[in-house]
Amino acid sequence: MNFVMPIEDGSDRRRATTAATRRFPQFELAIRRLMDRSESFRDMCEELADAEFALSRVDEITPELRGARRAEWQELVDRLVGEVGAALLNTDATGKSGSNRRPR
Repeated sequence: MNFVMPIEDGSDRRRATTAATRRFPQFELAIRRLMDRSESFRDMCEELADAEFALSRVDEITPELRGARRAEWQELVDRLVGEVGAALLNTDATGKSGSNRRPR
């Protein structure tokens, strides 16, 4: 079963921005700047939004697969959160955002 959401023009960007901002609210301005400037950052945030969506729907699959899929999706979410956080720390957008706090 595939839980990736269908591609829609502006909604992917909104979902991606929301996913990153939900995890790193103190970096909202930096996230918005990176979304404008970096296709790879946008893609990473879109993947995070898709993985969070899939994780939220894991209870809809058969019980035999549920535990394994939950673990897989959670691992992907955790990895992507780490990558988004690293991107925020490794960019000059963070310094320009007026915030020098580290992602949690």
